[in-house]
Amino acid sequence: MKNVQYLFIIVLYYVAMTGKAQNNRFTPPIMGWSSWNTYRININEQFIKKQTDAIIDRGLKTVGYRYINIDDGFFGWRDESGILHTHPKRFPNGLENIVKYIHDKGLKAGIYSDAGSNTCGSIWDNDPNGIGVGLYGHEKQDADLFFNKWGFDFIKIDYCGAGQELALDEQKRYTEIYRAFNDVCNHKISLNICRWAFPGTWAEDIATSWRISADITPEWASIKHIINKNLYLSAYARNGHYNDMDMLEIGRGLKPEEEEVHFGMWCIMSSPLLIGCDLTTIPDKSLELLKNKELIAINQDSLGLQAYVVQHEKNGYVLVKDIEQKRGKVRAMALYNPSDSICSFSVPTACLELGGTIKIRDLIEHKTIDTNKEYLEYELPPHSAKFFRIEAEKRLESSLYEAEWAYLPCYDDLGTRSKSIRYAPCEKASGKMTVSFIGGSSENYAEWDNVYSKKGGAYEMKIFYLPEKNRKLEVNINGKSYFFKNLETDSSKGIMTITLSVQLNRGENTIRIGSPYCWAPDIDCFTLKKVSE
Repeated sequence: MKNVQYLFIIVLYYVAMTGKAQNNRFTPPIMGWSSWNTYRININEQFIKKQTDAIIDRGLKTVGYRYINIDDGFFGWRDESGILHTHPKRFPNGLENIVKYIHDKGLKAGIYSDAGSNTCGSIWDNDPNGIGVGLYGHEKQDADLFFNKWGFDFIKIDYCGAGQELALDEQKRYTEIYRAFNDVCNHKISLNICRWAFPGTWAEDIATSWRISADITPEWASIKHIINKNLYLSAYARNGHYNDMDMLEIGRGLKPEEEEVHFGMWCIMSSPLLIGCDLTTIPDKSLELLKNKELIAINQDSLGLQAYVVQHEKNGYVLVKDIEQKRGKVRAMALYNPSDSICSFSVPTACLELGGTIKIRDLIEHKTIDTNKEYLEYELPPHSAKFFRIEAEKRLESSLYEAEWAYLPCYDDLGTRSKSIRYAPCEKASGKMTVSFIGGSSENYAEWDNVYSKKGGAYEMKIFYLPEKNRKLEVNINGKSYFFKNLETDSSKGIMTITLSVQLNRGENTIRIGSPYCWAPDIDCFTLKKVSE
């Protein structure tokens, strides 16, 4: 017993010394198929059963696709008691029968509703059956029907009826729904917020995933737009909760290289993978891509991390994330060229926090090379990407933390507030981005909670900022605050720096930058340099 107690004390000491417990494992993003992209409201019992069979027959279940999601179009009417009924022609045998069919195949079933009274199909597809069938006023009643009686495992909750017709508050409305579901449901469900923008950090408390863009279409412009929306949202994909880049348009007419970008970026950015095409007619090449086990592995990695941008030059982006082990020697990397011209990449391995001999696995070509070069050189054609698993001889300690990697507790993408905190393009900045409009309250700050020091100790910290009048700065490191009042005010001087001496703990540290009393300057990045002992 004493040995057990001693071991427990040792574990607690390790956690205390390192700041946090390492390598927590989380449920990965969901994988499956959804009806909306191909069929919109024109679904029926036969279509759903055919796609259920196809996900198995085409080998998709074997590689991880598990969900069959029935989107808008199943609604019939509400009776005088408010009870929801399914469409009598499209689903004459009801949805309980469909859920049983899906479950009997070893799969999970998803359903759709709206946070308001009317569905998106009633507004955009003129579906009269979508009127009055939303969740508004029927939250607990519908929850009991969907999850307890019918047995669904997932729900996507749209916002057409709530936002375009009732002008409800997003956080309040979705929280009401979540609490009602939580009171009624007899098993755990996965909940998706479909608000067509990053709704705010509150979403993590109630949803497994949340949409960050308008609906996807099978066009390059749409793919590019959605990737761009998610490039700087990596801080919000955490603890088993994910930024949803919408359903996959693989097999619906994109060029082969565009499909590779689409699927690979969805994988490395840890988006849910919900196929949107007709699986009974999907082209073989598209099917092969969807079954790429190596790409799926980086999406389904149990660390649950989203790749973040470490380099943005010449119209190209380099993204990276830990896989398999946090702060380990294995990372996933993407080179992404969204432009209409050839893009050359020269990526320092130090920028990837990797050193020594490295083994590079191309996840599309399924080829491996070894190299000890300090730079990785590639040339990518327009509208293309490459994806790699990189295993290194050693992991390096980062000396640079970009502002665009920060978690912003007051951030959302709804555009409902003036001067709201945001990630702002800036050509002068190190990664061509800054964080703007932090400060003005104690809650409005930028936070990096994974600032790593192998041994801890004394560091020189430099903060890079854009000068402007009447700005102040508070820097908080593991609870200790430093205040700066006399900042440069002349914006013509470009990016300026302040320097301070700080102490870091061994392991992960939390650094916050803001200003509780007035606006802080726009932040470019900060650097950390170990002071010689």
